[in-house]
Amino acid sequence: MLILNADSSSWFLVFATNNQQRRTVNDELNDGGLDNVLRKLLNVLYVTSPEAYLGKEGETVLILLNDEVKLRIPIHNLEGIVCFGYTGASPALMHLCAERGVALSFLAESGKFLARVSGRVNGNVLLRRRQYRQADSPEEALQLAKGFILGKIFNCRCVLQRFLRDHEQRGDPPMVQEGVKALTIQLQKTANSRHLDMLRGVEGEGARVYYGVFDHLILEVKDIFTFTGRSRRPPLDAVNALLSFLYTLLAHDCTAALETVGLDPQVGFLHRERPGRPSLALDLMEELRPYLVDRFVVSLINTRQIGATGFVTKESGGVLMTDEVRKNVITAWQKRKQEEVMHPFLGEKIPVGLIPYAQALLLARHLRGDLEAYPPFLMK
Repeated sequence: MLILNADSSSWFLVFATNNQQRRTVNDELNDGGLDNVLRKLLNVLYVTSPEAYLGKEGETVLILLNDEVKLRIPIHNLEGIVCFGYTGASPALMHLCAERGVALSFLAESGKFLARVSGRVNGNVLLRRRQYRQADSPEEALQLAKGFILGKIFNCRCVLQRFLRDHEQRGDPPMVQEGVKALTIQLQKTANSRHLDMLRGVEGEGARVYYGVFDHLILEVKDIFTFTGRSRRPPLDAVNALLSFLYTLLAHDCTAALETVGLDPQVGFLHRERPGRPSLALDLMEELRPYLVDRFVVSLINTRQIGATGFVTKESGGVLMTDEVRKNVITAWQKRKQEEVMHPFLGEKIPVGLIPYAQALLLARHLRGDLEAYPPFLMK
């Protein structure tokens, strides 16, 4: 059962579950659930050159430039392939990726999603039928959507609280403290939401509060990395360019994770369904964005891991990363995914890159009836 408790200073989440449920989930993680995924968490191949062409030779992926093979990598070493620009791929490679369950995605240079190649739907048909029935039930969908948004607002608040602990004498602590207080109120409103539209309004207000103080978390190179609010399609500043780019990579990982456990990434509980929209992947992303992306972007900027000159402003006003910055960000992103973190619900250390898979598996266990409530990932 999902419970929201309060004390005099803050709201916090408690997930009541019995030890048998926890053991069952941990056993699945260790005995084939995430263990199979862990073997796949070797590489996501990012192809950043628009002149590249992807081909196939037996069980090997080829990267060609001007008809010359530049890279060979066995398909079993890959979790996914993400191509930026107008990279081409042979039908034979698309078939191989679909057959081996390797996600093949095509993105514009800005990070905007273009297309994705996927194979046959895998997983238990009874699980997917349960997913569809629960998505069609406003009451049941609301309970799951609350979990995603409680996790999101809780983690947004943790991002601000951690900044206050680490940088007490820098930035604008009073403004950030006001953001923490406002997000605490939004947590209570989330728990009290009676229907999905009300919950979506609470989520929107929480995002407005959070992004309203996000600029205060950025301490370095403020003449370039200034954040005045969230902007998309196109991003209008360097910070938004980083956020949008990494949110797209996270969406790719969440989609692959949901498909791995047998869920349909198109059918969500919070985000409305649209043709071609991975609504459930977007649902799952909500709780993960503050921890996996937002903190990462702030760290990249404040530790000067990316250069201030690596962004280009187009005539439309949109801001894009240069190839060099994009490669540096991808390298740091992949390195971050290899780090280990203690999962707050499972009580075990897992690689950061497996968090979307762990959450997808917990969601599937809840839909099967093995967990009373879905436990979102909560930052410590």
